[in-house]
Amino acid sequence: MGIVPEKMPKLGFGLMRLPEKDGEIDLEHVCRMVDAYLEAGLTYFDTAYVYHSGKSEVAAREAIVKRYPREAFTLATKLPGWELKKQEDVERIFNEQLERAGVSYYDFYLLHSIEDGANYEAYEKYDCYRWGMQKKQEGKIKHFGFSFHGSPDLLKKVLDEHPEMEFVQIQLNYADWENPVVRSGELYEILRVRNIPMIIMEPVKGGMLASLKPEFEEKFKAIRPDASIASWALRFVASLPGVMTILSGMSTEEQMQDNLKTFRNFEPLSDAEKAAVEAVRKMIMETPVIGCTACRYCCDGCPQKISIPDVFRAVNTMKLYDEDFRPKAFYKGVTANGGKASDCIACGQCERVCPQHLPIISLLKEAAEKLEA
Repeated sequence: MGIVPEKMPKLGFGLMRLPEKDGEIDLEHVCRMVDAYLEAGLTYFDTAYVYHSGKSEVAAREAIVKRYPREAFTLATKLPGWELKKQEDVERIFNEQLERAGVSYYDFYLLHSIEDGANYEAYEKYDCYRWGMQKKQEGKIKHFGFSFHGSPDLLKKVLDEHPEMEFVQIQLNYADWENPVVRSGELYEILRVRNIPMIIMEPVKGGMLASLKPEFEEKFKAIRPDASIASWALRFVASLPGVMTILSGMSTEEQMQDNLKTFRNFEPLSDAEKAAVEAVRKMIMETPVIGCTACRYCCDGCPQKISIPDVFRAVNTMKLYDEDFRPKAFYKGVTANGGKASDCIACGQCERVCPQHLPIISLLKEAAEKLEA
């Protein structure tokens, strides 16, 4: 059976930024969030082999699979192309994922982060498309697709070569609509023309669109004084035709409740609200910040143990709030038990896995100059 987008929950629960306690996933906290999400009638959970250093799929088992009937939820995970070194790795990783999550099948299975010059070649080399369709025939995958961080031309190429793909997950938010690296708007139009269901990641751009400069926020508050800033980002995406599910990497119960409020009685953006979003988008584009979405792919392999997304968060806060004393205090706490920006040895592993294609090495050098002066 194919995907019926209208029957999919509009809000998906992304398990990439789960709450932590003492360096581990706070399972009790996650269980409460899962309960609230399912009680609201929502069902879509998204994880991946590499999230939380491999512990996200296990958290899904403990917080969801063990506590609810299998038919009560849908679970998605992803095959990491950068982990494939030989043909046998494809089957090995998939079986490990089934075991981690304690399931006999995945409802949605994705080839993770197809992009130019990187994972695209690995998935072709190891015949992952044919393999995925075989898993569908075996009943171990219900729906097969891919997540995408590449160029519009590559997206067209993959879709032309593999029409069997049922859905595509892309990064999309109002700030990235015309971003020359992400090119959300172009990717959206390609999928829309082909009538391919879309799952949206980073609708709030890793939290960057949940808190803005006061003058930016005023544009929104003037229209909806009681609505959260994050709700505007989610409503922008949910108002677009063809969007099947929107993933939110929720880390707190407060974020969960705010998102549930946004979708409980969902209202598409009015013309006046669309104009406000466009005005804010233009102002954001004029403010040069580091486009890090805090996916943390860069962290696991860093030999200096630098918490790169947190370093960039401090830098962006300095850029947006000139007089704020907190960025340096935050940075001091982040580096108390890890590497500083100046500890970077320019090995480049972070840049190889960054979905945003950021020049991380040079950005860390700049961060050290700003934060360690």
